[in-house]
Amino acid sequence: MVIMLFLLSIVTFGMYAVLPSDPAALTCGKSCSPQVIEANRIRLGLDKPLVEQYTTFVSAIFVGRTYGSGSQTFECPAPCFGYSFNRGEDVKTLVMEALPPTVAVVVGAFIIWMVVGIVLGVIAALKRGKWQDRFAMGFALIGYSFPSFFIGYVLLYFLVFRFQLLPFPRYEPFTEDPVAWFNGLLLAWVTLAMLFAAYYVRLTRNQMLETLGDDFIRTARAKGLPERTVIYRHGLRAGLTPIVTSAGLDIGILLGGSIIVETIFGIPGLGRLALSSVLDSDLPVVIAIVLIAAVFIIVANLVVDILYAVIDPRVRLA
Repeated sequence: MVIMLFLLSIVTFGMYAVLPSDPAALTCGKSCSPQVIEANRIRLGLDKPLVEQYTTFVSAIFVGRTYGSGSQTFECPAPCFGYSFNRGEDVKTLVMEALPPTVAVVVGAFIIWMVVGIVLGVIAALKRGKWQDRFAMGFALIGYSFPSFFIGYVLLYFLVFRFQLLPFPRYEPFTEDPVAWFNGLLLAWVTLAMLFAAYYVRLTRNQMLETLGDDFIRTARAKGLPERTVIYRHGLRAGLTPIVTSAGLDIGILLGGSIIVETIFGIPGLGRLALSSVLDSDLPVVIAIVLIAAVFIIVANLVVDILYAVIDPRVRLA
């Protein structure tokens, strides 16, 4: 994990360094003079060699850094990901403001899609070939066939505008209005859950069908264990390894920002911040979000590896 994070920091900084646009020229609009651009380049430390810039970039994440000199000095406390001159704010502040909405979207959707996906997958495996199986596979096919923006707009049209079953989603922080917070995230949860649950229905069904045919399942039944115990304690647990792997990767990727869903439902999360930063050429914010999103994925992989030993005793024996 440490090696991956080190290589990640090099790649992320390299993306910033090789971009054709001049970061210093993006800090003062279209009417910048060459003198102002050069002053900004010195102020941001872009006049130094690339190796020194990279060292400063990495050390700023742990100990912070100082921009400029003299009366133009300003501090960027750790973890410092840079300064957004477009917005006039520290990048860390922008990210920390956008992170809670994204976490709320991902965690809520994750709970729904895991419950629905695993439950329908188990039912489909136990009722193989029957109407329950066909219903679950039909749901999975629908979820697989449509992109997230289509599902989101369909839910908006029918549930909000056509039948007015739900209020128009408007995000509010949980501490200010819990009811508005729930209403603002509900459709985003359902949209992501429909998209991801479809995959987990198929995955759970396939794993259960494979596991229920193993010798240890027949042995458990021969010992007279209740069918519920055989299915959930032995069958499902043995088949959870690939499900946990996929879940860890999916939640790690989404924590980097679910751009489409956040844009559709007006949620001020990391995805929406990334999109606006790309459109505004706000490079420090874009690089920070790329770095943070990749860290989420690496940490999710670490957590998944640790969970293997908890779920499957055979991993501990190995």
